[in-house]
Amino acid sequence: MSDELRYERIGAAAVVTIDRPARRNAIDGPTAERLHQAYEAFESDDAARVLVLTGAGGVSFCAGADLKAIETFAGRLDAPGGPLGFTRLAASKPAIAAIGGWCLAGGLELALWCDLRIAGSGARLGLPERRWGVPLIDGGTQRLPRVVGLGRALDMILTGRILDAAEAQAIGLVTEVVPDGAELARALELAEALAAFPQQALLADRRAALAANGLPLSEGLELEAAAGPAVFREALAGAARFAAGEGRGGTGAGA
Repeated sequence: MSDELRYERIGAAAVVTIDRPARRNAIDGPTAERLHQAYEAFESDDAARVLVLTGAGGVSFCAGADLKAIETFAGRLDAPGGPLGFTRLAASKPAIAAIGGWCLAGGLELALWCDLRIAGSGARLGLPERRWGVPLIDGGTQRLPRVVGLGRALDMILTGRILDAAEAQAIGLVTEVVPDGAELARALELAEALAAFPQQALLADRRAALAANGLPLSEGLELEAAAGPAVFREALAGAARFAAGEGRGGTGAGA
């Protein structure tokens, strides 16, 4: 990768860190390409069970595209992965955003790409593109309504207002709020908990939930049922462990 985009393995997690604090971790064209490369590295590493995306410096998770380097995005608007690297791709494994400070514009679109979002109490999230006439082109118009509902999404998209961490959690945009500076540690803790679960069933349930979003219930139930035979052997093993006492009373792997 590069000094401005780090990829490292920490336990079961692949940690991707945007490291451009002088630009509030805004992304230029080369950094977007390295985000794509990081995504491909995560997908190709079977031992990396969760991707954790974060920003360096403690001031900003990501402020979106670097508008002072907009010329470096030449040719990226139609990139298969999306302008910011991987926002038009679908990860086969869970992803967690560890959000400290500002999470704005394309930075919020990156966070929405993740399954879960852990935010520091001082985090601020929003889509201020409205102010400059910049459209959402990294999945924001599609993922935000799926996460918080159409009404709340339109409020954010149309007004560009900034939410604090408490409001973001209240509407379901943020999964969990932790003390400032603890968001990465909590994301890694959660990643290890997810990695400790039997993976075949976890990934099948995740695929069904994501693929069925927006479909009629009958079609969604068909998607859910399709995974049953493939994961039945794992389910039998898990049932046997439960019968032997594992997982009762809150014991066993968990978040």
